[in-house]
Amino acid sequence: MSRIRGMRGHLASSIAVTCAAALALPLALSSDAAATSSAAERRTTGNSNPGGTTPGSTQSLPLTPLTPSTPPSSSTPPSPSTPSSPSTPSSGDRTLPPPALATAPAQGLARRDVRHFSLVGVVWDDPDSELHGRVQVRTRATGTTKWSAWQDVDTHNHEHAADPDTAERTSGRVRGSTAPLWVGDSDGVEVRVQGEAAGRPGAGGRAVTAEPLPKGLHVELVDPGAEPPPQGPELNAPPPGVLTAESAAAASAVNAELAPIGATEISALSRKETRADLLATHGEETDATDTTGTGTGTGTGTGAAGTADTVAASANQRAKPYIGARPRIVTRRGWGADEGLRESNFSYTKTVKAVFVHHSASGNNYRCAQAPSVIRSIYRYHVKSSGWRDIGYNFLVDKCGNIYEGRAGGVAKPVMGAHTLGFNSKSMGIAVLGSFGTANPPAASVKAVAKLTAWKLGLYGANPRGKTYLKSGGGNLYRKGKNVRLNVISGHRDGFATECPGGRLYAKLGKARATSARYQGR
Repeated sequence: MSRIRGMRGHLASSIAVTCAAALALPLALSSDAAATSSAAERRTTGNSNPGGTTPGSTQSLPLTPLTPSTPPSSSTPPSPSTPSSPSTPSSGDRTLPPPALATAPAQGLARRDVRHFSLVGVVWDDPDSELHGRVQVRTRATGTTKWSAWQDVDTHNHEHAADPDTAERTSGRVRGSTAPLWVGDSDGVEVRVQGEAAGRPGAGGRAVTAEPLPKGLHVELVDPGAEPPPQGPELNAPPPGVLTAESAAAASAVNAELAPIGATEISALSRKETRADLLATHGEETDATDTTGTGTGTGTGTGAAGTADTVAASANQRAKPYIGARPRIVTRRGWGADEGLRESNFSYTKTVKAVFVHHSASGNNYRCAQAPSVIRSIYRYHVKSSGWRDIGYNFLVDKCGNIYEGRAGGVAKPVMGAHTLGFNSKSMGIAVLGSFGTANPPAASVKAVAKLTAWKLGLYGANPRGKTYLKSGGGNLYRKGKNVRLNVISGHRDGFATECPGGRLYAKLGKARATSARYQGR
């Protein structure tokens, strides 16, 4: 067994080294904006190696100014109301907005045919600029003439990001962005962005001054592509144009102690097997984390020991390991990640002291069988549209309770994510796929969060019902450098002023903490 571990460790090392505004009333496009954009107006990106058999792609279309519309004619029927936006008109409604709203900045994209896509978001040039207002889209299902009702896109997304002053944040590639919205297979789109109107009451009853919309607004249309065909564990024949042998092997090798190279999933273990594995491997390898703080660690251990923060936890775990059974985890290869999109190296923090729970805010209109496609779309949106080094979350959970590996670097290791602005260090982020402001999260999803945290926090000696301190990297709740006392399992809103993970999911975190602790045997 030790010889196998040594071989796996050597392989992993070798590969790592080598490798809420008022509802916007109807607006119409100006004559210039209504014209079909030329090819020069588009920024379209395919997979990292064009010509592959399973490509994903991103279409990027610029938004242009909207102008107030003309009154409706008697032949124009009123549009039916929709539950999500009861007073939202159809594109045929031409009611003039009131004077106050007419002064609000607005941009959009007229209805148009586009190539297939399944996920949509809006991006802009400056990641430090916020979009104050409302973003709405409507889409047409592929191969039909049926258009959806207007759907709101969550504009509050800047709090899902790398910490200030980190290499990822200061790369020069990062852009501002909304949350992505999953709309299913579509081939038509219409967009409107309405800024906050001047004169409306703000905090303290003072009138709000309209802020300009961010510069460089584009709508991003993401096609997740098809899943790569199954390959053998040796990865000798990766799908051409999608995965290179080196990047695919490197992403898989960091999990080599848990599953064969090229595995599409990491199998579940019983709690007894998990404890035995922890006791057998704990402390054998101490170079798994980035002890220098440079974010370039390439060690091959579980990441559960080896730093000052985890020495005490390691001793306690050796004496009496509180750890939940390792759950089944779908690997990046399992959900079809194009490893050529992300940065080739891995980034680590020192330990895992806390977990931040998120919702993806991408909507609930997906089937569990579509979850890999949703994740591939979010991954592409984070990297190609938002300019991040990889998908932001460490793990993702679907409505059926399936758990997916997120950011590359190893599921048992302290991988540095980009999920909670100011608190990505010494933490990990779990995103439940969906939107849970008004919808209840599925029980299976909450249970999966409990299972995952019982195992991952157990590797680092953390009590799911406990409290811990994290140092803020800077945000809108806590200044940079402040030590903040947080629940070991926190919601995103505990570290940043945001609605995430939605009120309904946030209300379930107490249950998740108790269940996770019980799974650990506490």
